[in-house]
Amino acid sequence: MAVNEVELFIPCFVDQLYPQSAFNLIKVLERLGVTVRYNAEQTCCGQPAFNAGFWDEAKQVGEKFLKDFNGEKPVVVMSSSCTGMVRNYYYDLFQNSVLHNKWKALRKNTWEAGEYIYKFTPWTNLQARFPYKVTYHDSCSALRECHLKKEPREILARVEGLELVEMENVETCCGFGGTFAVKFEPISVGMTEQKVQNALATGAEYLVSSDWSCMMEIDSYVKKHNLNLKVIHLADVLASGW
Repeated sequence: MAVNEVELFIPCFVDQLYPQSAFNLIKVLERLGVTVRYNAEQTCCGQPAFNAGFWDEAKQVGEKFLKDFNGEKPVVVMSSSCTGMVRNYYYDLFQNSVLHNKWKALRKNTWEAGEYIYKFTPWTNLQARFPYKVTYHDSCSALRECHLKKEPREILARVEGLELVEMENVETCCGFGGTFAVKFEPISVGMTEQKVQNALATGAEYLVSSDWSCMMEIDSYVKKHNLNLKVIHLADVLASGW
């Protein structure tokens, strides 16, 4: 018996570059008794255009999002940055518009994936197994837009065999920041280097996060410098061992 039925939103970069993590999220949700619906018409939340200053274009994409998801069922989003966009920045796009109330209804029922698992599913019974030493990276969006900190850590603490160690300056940005990494590449690379070095100093075998955008930045640095650290999404960890 399903504990709930949800609509799943997969960010553009996950869809194109890391689809296996999305499939693993579905696997985890279904094991936890959640019925997952995927609207194949979905595209983007509009965040890239919004952050680049193209608000008219972002509004057009946001209107499509509001058409695809009405908020009657929980919308589970595999990215805290997309979640934050819908919850916080759609206000700038749709205030005093005919879509304002529709956005307000959707805002109340849009959840980052780990957040939804923590709040609405029997995740303590998942019985995942991941026998490795890991460190966790908090994305800026998760911390500051979705106010998530304890949730992923408490979930990871119940994964059999997993040892979680905290890195120094854990709440510092990884250097991605969307177009920031392109416009200010030297600064971005320096920030990523610091994040990776802090992760390596813990002796962790894996860096875990809930945002593939940050992980993409970190993973590219790790691979370029041939460092002994693997990057993995929270959903991939939770889909392990069963």
